[in-house]
Amino acid sequence: TCSACISLAVIRGRSGLKPVHPLSEGLWLNTTPLVTERLKNTSAGNSTHTGWEEGLQQLVLKQELRHQVLANICSKYQLGSWDQVVSKTHMSMIHVEDKSRLLYCEVPKVGCSNWKRVLMVLAGRATSVLNIPHVTAHFKNKLRKLEEYGPKGINQRLNTYTKVLFVRDPFERLVSAYRDKFENKNDYYHSLFGRPIISRYRANPSQEALRTGDGVTFREFVHYLLDPQRPVGNDIHWAKMSTLCPPCVIQYDFIGKFENMNSEANFLLRSIGAPQNLSYPDYKDRNPEDERTHSSIMKKYFSQLNATESCLHDVNICVSPCLLIRQFFLTTVTFAALLKCS
Repeated sequence: TCSACISLAVIRGRSGLKPVHPLSEGLWLNTTPLVTERLKNTSAGNSTHTGWEEGLQQLVLKQELRHQVLANICSKYQLGSWDQVVSKTHMSMIHVEDKSRLLYCEVPKVGCSNWKRVLMVLAGRATSVLNIPHVTAHFKNKLRKLEEYGPKGINQRLNTYTKVLFVRDPFERLVSAYRDKFENKNDYYHSLFGRPIISRYRANPSQEALRTGDGVTFREFVHYLLDPQRPVGNDIHWAKMSTLCPPCVIQYDFIGKFENMNSEANFLLRSIGAPQNLSYPDYKDRNPEDERTHSSIMKKYFSQLNATESCLHDVNICVSPCLLIRQFFLTTVTFAALLKCS
């Protein structure tokens, strides 16, 4: 049947292995750029498969285009190469699901909570994605990271498992992180980040604001991001996606878009042979009363910035003489280019 012959083989290229630099204890990585194979032997057994096959064709073509754009951007901006060593930092963001032979690179604020729920079900650690609390999904999921394996296990998984990355408009993601961590009650972020941000970037802050860290404005948050001598370190919720999951270093077989999460995540699940009753859960468990951040909301926040600050949200300006902005956001070009692919 059609469903039996559909797999990620239509997305990932088949090629030989080639060693990377002899660091990281001699890890090996497939260094031939990924290519999308044409559909092979996917004729429908009956008309009920026609819609699925048409959707499959479209998604395969999108994957092909994204990989082509990615290769061009990586080359143009020299953002890394496929013969580079995969570092411990990179591997710490990659979740391993051995039963489905899946490697998922986690990018916070790009649907990672729900992806962890999906991985827990695939691994047999939960029976449904709908009854996994947020704390369990993040801190009690018992999912393994790629960094936990030895060199042989890392090499084998990097070269034979389906490697998955979902991206999001980098500026939507930035606004989403700000809203989640600073507009809502969050003692940890308000204390660790809010207090030093207010102290450094607000004129005449109140003692209450300095004590609690509550009420960080979006402008203050942006100033913190652009400050080369910021008063407190970075955080993965607004760290650059290309730092967390470098697409110019690791060849991801499947690159999905947050904006199309339902269709693309479920296509991926069907392709790897996930149970038919398992679907990506489209719900927001943190601050569910808040509207999910989208382009209109993003524009509303960036409209609060002045001319110098607001050049931040124009990707074209990221490679212009806005030096601080270029320094911090240059590698968002990679993802922004991918997001322009339909």
